[in-house]
Amino acid sequence: MTRTIAISGASGKTGYRIAEEVLAAGDRPRLLLRPNSVVPASLAGCEQHRLDLADAAALDAALQGADALVIATGARPSVDLTGPMRVDAWGVQRQVASCQRLGLRRVLLVSSLCAGRWQHPLNLFGLILVWKRIGERALETSGLDWTVIRPGGLSEREQGLEQEGIRWSGPDSQESDSIPRRLVARCCLEALNTPAAIGRILEITSAPKLPLVRLEAVLAG
Repeated sequence: MTRTIAISGASGKTGYRIAEEVLAAGDRPRLLLRPNSVVPASLAGCEQHRLDLADAAALDAALQGADALVIATGARPSVDLTGPMRVDAWGVQRQVASCQRLGLRRVLLVSSLCAGRWQHPLNLFGLILVWKRIGERALETSGLDWTVIRPGGLSEREQGLEQEGIRWSGPDSQESDSIPRRLVARCCLEALNTPAAIGRILEITSAPKLPLVRLEAVLAG
C-alpha cells in the first residue's frame, strides 16, 4: 500500500534527500516548505505545501491525510541566535501539536548527536543542542508513535555508500564521528518501516569498516 509521508524542511540538505528516498521506495512524499524555498528537479512533481509553521491552520491542512511525518526542519547558522529556539523547539512543538489534533500517529524527528548537552561547542550558536532536546521532549511526551534519529556530523558525500555500515545505538552513546546525509535519509525511512523503532532515540554514525546490519536485527539483539 502506497503511503503519503509528509516531510517538513524538505528543501534542506537532509530533507530533500529524505523525500528522494521516500519517492524511490514507491511512497508519496508531501513536501512542507517555507514560502521561498527551492526544491531540486528530482522532486518537482511532488505535492508541495508552502507555509509558515506558526500558522496552525495551514499546518493542519498540509498534514491532513498523511500517514507519517518526518520532521527535518533545523535552524540554519545565522547571526540570529533565536533561530534554534524558534525552529528546533517551538517549530517541533507546533508540528507535534498539529499531529495530535489530526490523529496523525507516526512521527520521526531528525535531531542531532549530543542533543541536550550543555557543554558543547555547538551551543555557542544559540544553545542549539539544548533547544533540540526540548523539541525531542515535546515528541517523546506527545503520546504519538515517535522515533528520534540523532545523526553525527553530516557530510554531502554520495559515493561509496552501498558498502558503508551504520553504527546504531541508543541515546547518549556516541559523541563524535560522521555520516553522509544520504545515509541519514535511508536510516529515517528504515526506522519508519521498523515497528520496534517506535518510542526510541536512535543515534547513527557510519563508516566503511562497519558491517551492513539492518535496524530490525539491531533492535532484536
